[in-house]
Amino acid sequence: MLLTRKSFTPARIAALAAVLAAAAIGAKLLFFSAPPAPHFVTATATRGDLEDAVLATGTVQAFKQVSVGAQVSGQVKTLFVELGQRVKKGQPVAEIDSTTQQNTVRNAEAALENVRAQLAAQKAALVQAELGYRRQKHLLDNEAGARADYEAAEAQLATTRANIAALQAQIKQAEITADTAKVNLGYTKIVSPIDGIVVALVVQQGQTVNANQTTPTIIKVAQLDTVTVKTQISEADVVKVEPGLPVYFTILGQPDQRYHAQLRTIEPATDAILTEGTGVSSSSTSASTTTAIYYNGLFDVPNPDNKLRISMTAQVTIVRAQAKGVVIIPASALGPRGQDGRYSVRVLGANGQPTARHIRVGINNNVNAEVTEGLAEGDKVVLGEAAAGAPAQSGMARPPMRL
Repeated sequence: MLLTRKSFTPARIAALAAVLAAAAIGAKLLFFSAPPAPHFVTATATRGDLEDAVLATGTVQAFKQVSVGAQVSGQVKTLFVELGQRVKKGQPVAEIDSTTQQNTVRNAEAALENVRAQLAAQKAALVQAELGYRRQKHLLDNEAGARADYEAAEAQLATTRANIAALQAQIKQAEITADTAKVNLGYTKIVSPIDGIVVALVVQQGQTVNANQTTPTIIKVAQLDTVTVKTQISEADVVKVEPGLPVYFTILGQPDQRYHAQLRTIEPATDAILTEGTGVSSSSTSASTTTAIYYNGLFDVPNPDNKLRISMTAQVTIVRAQAKGVVIIPASALGPRGQDGRYSVRVLGANGQPTARHIRVGINNNVNAEVTEGLAEGDKVVLGEAAAGAPAQSGMARPPMRL
């Protein structure tokens, strides 16, 4: 269409100028606008409890456990106890058929009486030998007897005295044999050596045991009013703990109940020392060096209701340090540490912009950190910047976690 001078009326010119101005403003906003303000991921400093701890896995053991065995061979004639029964020290728990041992005692006593009778006969012979010796000596002194008869009488006296000495020694030996037979007879009546609970019946009534090579176990008695927890501490953590530190643990059946104790001792060597020098091949030894190394820590726990049982698994926490009611922030919020020991953190201000601040930190378990100086409860610390287009994130410090 052909435009003429008459087409450019004032109204049309004003409309065209408005369209051009709107296009210019749109282009400026589209291509020349300022970048959006950054968004930050933050966490709010909270007040709570914090601990620095070492985690380990342990096993519940009896405070004291004894294998009650038979020192003589024979048939188990009677079992006086049942599994789980509580017994006292000295209480009969089993009896072995004692016929063989009784016969041995009678034989030993008879042999002892035989030697004693021989001694009595030799003492009578000694009286006769002494009389013969004195008679021959008197005759020899008066030149009325032969020297050969005197020497024979003297030899007979010495022989009789030697026989008496030998029989006296035999009596001591026979007495020892008789005493040993009586002791073995006593071994047929088996008693509990400690107060405790019968935790295992290894043999049954009527079973024959053989004590000629090893001492066979009849029952096992354990003291369970107090139990010992044997916990495995890794070689990386064992240098961080020491006897006397507070300890608590849970069991699988009661994960919400804590049992508290105190670390009694840490064994200086691993369990591998028990098998050293037993002919382990070099190949197996080199293979074992690739496995993890653990040291045993021991602590005792009262067990009045006997809920803790032998071989239970314990999730153990050894507390190195703890603080209650302190200001806590995530450890990931900590920046570099200065020469003065203070850490740098960024704190979000009221204008939404972060500012640097230096704080002092107490306990730091690598998950949360205790702030002793420089922050107040409610301050928001910057953990990082949010992704472009993502809304700002803010949260509370995560609850303390155990390491």
